[in-house]
Amino acid sequence: MPLRAGNVFMVVAPSGAGKSSLVNALLTADPSIHLSVSCTTRAPRPGEVDGREYHFVSEPDFLAKQLANGLLEWAEVHGNYYGTPADWILQQTAAGQDVLLEIDWQGARQVRKSFPEAIGIFILPPSIETLEARLHKRGQDDHAVIARRLLAAGGEIAHSPEFEYVIINQEFSAALADLTTIVAAARLRFRSQAARHAELFSQLGIPHSAAN
Repeated sequence: MPLRAGNVFMVVAPSGAGKSSLVNALLTADPSIHLSVSCTTRAPRPGEVDGREYHFVSEPDFLAKQLANGLLEWAEVHGNYYGTPADWILQQTAAGQDVLLEIDWQGARQVRKSFPEAIGIFILPPSIETLEARLHKRGQDDHAVIARRLLAAGGEIAHSPEFEYVIINQEFSAALADLTTIVAAARLRFRSQAARHAELFSQLGIPHSAAN
């Protein structure tokens, strides 16, 4: 596999663990990380802009892209399709841009088929009680929906061992510092440095084949 200068970060968490808040804070602090925008067949909601929240596409176009292996991962949720376009991520990473995906554990498994070097980061709550309290505080769901989300959280958390890094989001600033540290460390991995500084490595006689 050719060396790619850009990293792929996959951030996964159960609902209410603070994933989106951490990701948004990271992207604000480090604009050089590009957020992957998924495509979907569902209709835009009020205030959503094509290309910002999602790429809104027709079902035939989505299925054609999926059949042509144009999606790194995809899923059907409540009758609508969602997926991560492959071409854009390949272009970004080849150009040296770091890309971040907010996805679930199933999607992360699919992405690893194309990007086995992708960096998986799982966000955990400090406790189930805290997770429940955060879901109630959000005020977005009724009690029945929250109960379903808590039940699903257990199954999602069971997949955390599949990820390279785990952040416990007890205190937001500390969790954000952990996330920032992971990004900084990933950029210093041998394969990343070899791709970003190919000329220097060549001058120093370091073979690219050493990048495993």
